[in-house]
Amino acid sequence: MSDQEAGFQLSIIGGLDQVKAADWNKLAGVQNPFVRHEFLRALETGDCVGDTTGWYPRHALLERAGVLVGAMPMYVKTNSYGEFVFDWAFADAYERHGLKYYPKLVVAVPFTPATGPRLLLSDDTVGHERVSAALVQGALAYAQQEEISSVHWLFPPEEQAQLLTDTGLMQRTGYQFHWTNPGYRDFDDYLSCLTHKRRKEIRRERRDVESAGLDIEVLWGRDAEERHWHAFHRFYCAIYDRKWGFPTLTLDFFLTLGEQMPDEALLILASNNGRYVAGTYSVCGSDTLFGRTWGCTEQHRGLHFELCYYQHIEIAIQRGLRQLEAGAQGEHKVSRGFLPTKTYSTHWFAHPSFSRAIGEFVDNESRDVDRYIDAAATHSPFKEGAREAVTERTGNAG
Repeated sequence: MSDQEAGFQLSIIGGLDQVKAADWNKLAGVQNPFVRHEFLRALETGDCVGDTTGWYPRHALLERAGVLVGAMPMYVKTNSYGEFVFDWAFADAYERHGLKYYPKLVVAVPFTPATGPRLLLSDDTVGHERVSAALVQGALAYAQQEEISSVHWLFPPEEQAQLLTDTGLMQRTGYQFHWTNPGYRDFDDYLSCLTHKRRKEIRRERRDVESAGLDIEVLWGRDAEERHWHAFHRFYCAIYDRKWGFPTLTLDFFLTLGEQMPDEALLILASNNGRYVAGTYSVCGSDTLFGRTWGCTEQHRGLHFELCYYQHIEIAIQRGLRQLEAGAQGEHKVSRGFLPTKTYSTHWFAHPSFSRAIGEFVDNESRDVDRYIDAAATHSPFKEGAREAVTERTGNAG
């Protein structure tokens, strides 16, 4: 059955100001904050997307009988920055063969390597497979119409990755390090599940911060004042002063986020004698806390681990959250309880020869990822059976 026969109408819009927040959020739900209208719109009004960064909004809307039944946060890209599913080698191969890799089309959340829905579907929609297929076909048709080289769905959850693959897309796997909560009572309960060596190291790192006389302040968006966001943005920019690149998330974005998502946006700031010296920015969903980025203007032993991991673990336990995602990369997370977890992306390439070649590469890469995850898991800091005992005690399957 064609989309027209099914009564679907697909449109591509250049910004979320062209769709009502309530209609978009009915599809986005509350579990993942990054696909909500407020977050994506803050990126647009905060000048984080567009000419400055090479992310051009081209969101897909699917309607039936005038009702929005599906959507995708979609962008035309003129580079590969801010994606965290690395395809620089693909772009280089295209260039060496005299072909254009850019522009490309991505279905993703800019600068946010966090797993979340990429196919936004209404709960009361019958036939999710048909709606999903219509969204995918709409993206491919748009790419062909605009002579775009490829389409990429980045960091969908496993079930959506499978749904996308079932439409004929190529699947690629990666990994991150995630912390999961089987139902710990408190931070000490969590530590009790670790080996003696790891437990001792974490307690020492936390003592280092305490002995430095630093004060830690936890501020949800509803409590964060403009001065707090100014302080954090200074730390965020300091990262790029020390490294390559430029700060893509603007102060206006952070201020809007704190206002528009007061129960989801989170700042954790450290001060030294009343002067803020470091901080982290995170976003909280219904069952997952997403640590996004950190920065500092003073170096203190253990401070990075305290702000980015231990404070977040405490919050996740207090709130009964299922999981903590602390961003991409970082093998040092394993010893602190973050275990390797598979991530997904799905892809379509217009050029048939490149599609076959990349498919072979992705197959080999997937086997390497599986081997790495198996090897990294052997370095787990948890005592054998400890987390399972917590699960049995609480009846928590998470």
